[in-house]
Amino acid sequence: MAAQRELTLQDYVSILRRRCVLIATLAIIGTGAGFLASRVLPKRFTSQTLVLVQQPSVPSDLVKPVISDNSNQRLAAMQQQILSRSGLEPVIREFGLYNEDVDRVPTDILVERLRNAITITPIQPMAETRAENLPGFTIAVVFHDPHLAQQICARITSMFLEEHVQQRQDQGNQTTQFLTGQLQDAKEKLDQQDARLAAFKRRYLGSLPDEEQTNLNLLAGLTSQLEASTQALGRAQQDKSFAESVLSQQLAVWQASQVGQNPESLEQQLGALQAQLVTLQSKYTSDHPDVIKLKNDIVTVKQHIDQAEQQKKSASAENPAKISTEPSQIQQLRAQIHQYDQVIKERTTQQENIQKQIGLYQARVQSSPAVEQEYKELTRDYQTALDFYNDLLKKRDQSAMANDLERSQQGEQFRVLDPANFPSAPSFPKIRFFVGGGFAGGLALGLGLSLLLEIQDTSLRSERDVELTLRLPVLALIPVLESNSKDAKTQNSIFGSARSTTG
Repeated sequence: MAAQRELTLQDYVSILRRRCVLIATLAIIGTGAGFLASRVLPKRFTSQTLVLVQQPSVPSDLVKPVISDNSNQRLAAMQQQILSRSGLEPVIREFGLYNEDVDRVPTDILVERLRNAITITPIQPMAETRAENLPGFTIAVVFHDPHLAQQICARITSMFLEEHVQQRQDQGNQTTQFLTGQLQDAKEKLDQQDARLAAFKRRYLGSLPDEEQTNLNLLAGLTSQLEASTQALGRAQQDKSFAESVLSQQLAVWQASQVGQNPESLEQQLGALQAQLVTLQSKYTSDHPDVIKLKNDIVTVKQHIDQAEQQKKSASAENPAKISTEPSQIQQLRAQIHQYDQVIKERTTQQENIQKQIGLYQARVQSSPAVEQEYKELTRDYQTALDFYNDLLKKRDQSAMANDLERSQQGEQFRVLDPANFPSAPSFPKIRFFVGGGFAGGLALGLGLSLLLEIQDTSLRSERDVELTLRLPVLALIPVLESNSKDAKTQNSIFGSARSTTG
């Protein structure tokens, strides 16, 4: 009748009272079965060790580490490598594991069995720390022998420590070697750019962009020199012309005195000299050498005129020609003209040289834009190669310093905080867990069977059962009459503890 109506707390209590023997019996049986199982099942012992990841003693801003991946990734990579066949097979041979199965079980299965016995558990970092920093990890080995469990755990831990050191040193050396090779290539490229830049400077020496202002200044100075040389050349040519004219006059006067020239021609020469004097006095002062010489020439001509007049008055009809050397004044004029020729020649040569230099500097100034463009391209390529070389050199030095840090055990290290312990008690099976599980299983089985029996039971045990079954109200209850006879007991068990009377 329990399945035909809603049960109350009183109904549950009644069921427990009626089925308490069954429930207690099954609970006791389950407890005994759990205890027996804990004694029969093979024992497993767990050895554990705790490894901490010790951060570098030197700050990373002083010596940048070569290995940039985080500790979690490196731990996963080391775990895959150590727990591989090549890593675990030597452990099996070293400790003689599974000797009874070596001949009939493949090696891969034995390695997989040992791999399942090893558990690597990373320690979760605290919330305030960075996620990429691994605080540490635990290594647990479960084995049937506590001594072997401890030895295997210690061996796996040492493998992690050795692999960690080896990986960091190998990565550091590989990084340094790679950077060294790249640095050598960068140096060759830098040398090539340096040679190209040096050849360009030699080819365009004087036309480089930083020499443009110097060329302009030199060009301005050469222009001034050319003007001064042109003026000096003009003066020399003018002085030569004047000296030649004076020389011609002096020669005429001297030759006239030698052949007895008449006073009329001397008067003409005197007039010409006086006219030249007036011209020179308009240009120079009276202290100028040419003015002084011309005045002396005028005085000489006047003396010749006086001498000619006296000779004309003499009785002699003829005066034979006298051969004598030229006067000193004429010789001086010839020397002066020769000097003017030398000056003109020097000034002309100087003027040509200056014009050549002016042409050279003008060509340099005109070619400066094209040279500057090519020079900028070469300089940019050279600067890029130089920056790349310096950057690689800095990285190579940092890598070498990081390698020295690793070799001196100052970098990131795995430190064993708790060595592999000796398991004095088995981790499986645990008696309290099996006993508790057997008790809970027996109790649950007893409750389930009790509920199933109550569902299948059709006895009417209360007024609610009668009213629910017959759909009639209950008028009276007849109490149960106890009897010592077997018939009464049998009747009680069949009809229940109470009977209902309906009207």
